[in-house]
Amino acid sequence: MQFRDEAEIEVAGGRGGDGCVAFLREKYRPHGGPAGGDGGDGGDVILEADRNVGTLYRVAARRIFRARNGRPGMGKKRHGRRGEDVVVKVPVGTVVRAAPGGAVLADLREHGERFLAARGGRGGRGNAAFATPTCQAPRRAEAGRPGEHRRLFLELKLIAQVGLVGLPNAGKSTLLSRISYAEPKIAPYPFTTREPQLGVVRWHDYREMVVADLPGLIEGAHRGAGLGDRFLRHVERTRLIAHLVEALPQEGTPLENYLAVRKELAGYSRALAARPELVVVTKMDLAGAGEAAEEFRRRLEELRRRGDPLPGPPAPPENRGNVVAISAVTGYNIRDLLARLFAAVDALPDPQID
Repeated sequence: MQFRDEAEIEVAGGRGGDGCVAFLREKYRPHGGPAGGDGGDGGDVILEADRNVGTLYRVAARRIFRARNGRPGMGKKRHGRRGEDVVVKVPVGTVVRAAPGGAVLADLREHGERFLAARGGRGGRGNAAFATPTCQAPRRAEAGRPGEHRRLFLELKLIAQVGLVGLPNAGKSTLLSRISYAEPKIAPYPFTTREPQLGVVRWHDYREMVVADLPGLIEGAHRGAGLGDRFLRHVERTRLIAHLVEALPQEGTPLENYLAVRKELAGYSRALAARPELVVVTKMDLAGAGEAAEEFRRRLEELRRRGDPLPGPPAPPENRGNVVAISAVTGYNIRDLLARLFAAVDALPDPQID
């Protein structure tokens, strides 16, 4: 199924059933009086977060969701049946807005969490409800009221504690496949990851952590270049960014590539650029990678000490110089990396979503 992380939908609650005008006519009950029942309420449209749904594709394809109307009232004071609700299953992490970029109406973060998207109309009262001592045979009833109708914009922001970012071919997919049971596509060319991939990482003390592998960022990603601008929103929920940098890149230097990605994060959101970060130097199995990683670490620390402005807000003091070198192919330093990730995630709160 195609991955889809945005959808604009139309929701409409059911119309309430009309009230009934009726009088009781039964043998041996000549003065039965008004007996029109009330109409049933219209059904509601409800959005429900479901962990078994991973994309907004089906929601976007259907687009219009209407609940059933309430049934009209009947004689003998019988009330009409309530209209059936429509429950729309959406992925956990779906943000509901009234318009693109508008105020958040709901943030469905937990499995089973619900949001009333469109309330059904109230059923009309039958003539039995209008009987009074001075009007004992009313011949009027209320019509059912229309249900709520509106357009909603759904935006999926994957829920993961750690987000892997970096240039294309930085080794994000290889690392995710090494530390979890996820099976992302791995190939020696850019943009093998074309949609976010989630993996669950388990630690020796039975703790778990969700890691998201995001498509590689290139220069201008926050303005729409490449694939990154579509998926940068998925980093917004992460507590920690794991910034992967190749020790021996084919183009540029590790520091230049690191600064390029930092620039894209800051261009998308200053709050995102200020998120705590662990710098991960990858592909340490290559000849000469050790010297290159040490040079990158030295130059990065020197840049921090000089006070040269890095793209985005300044990093917190505890994150400066926070660099770990690994090889996802051989497993070099993977346990140290996981220990750092779990320690950092445990110490950080969930970010707030605007």
